[in-house]
Amino acid sequence: MYELLSFLARSKNRIRVLGSLDGFQTPTEISKKLKIQRSTVSRTIGELEEKELVKCLTPKERMGRLYSLTAQGKNIFEHLKKRG
Repeated sequence: MYELLSFLARSKNRIRVLGSLDGFQTPTEISKKLKIQRSTVSRTIGELEEKELVKCLTPKERMGRLYSLTAQGKNIFEHLKKRG
C-alpha cells in the first residue's frame, strides 16, 4: 500500500483524477471538472489503471469510455484524505 501512496504522491494530477472519480465519468467530464487537458487526464487514467486503482466500465467503446474507482482505489483515496 505504501508503494501506491508514494506513486500517487509524486503527481498532483493522479490524486486529483483519482479524487474526481465519484461514480463513473468519461475523461472529457473529468477534464472539464478539473480544468486540465483531456490528454493529461487520459494519460493519468492509464497510469491509475496499471496500478489497478481505476477500471474502465466500457472497454469496447472507442470514445466516451466510462471509468470508476476500484475497491483498492477507494481504499487508497480514503488513506490520502486522512493524511490531509
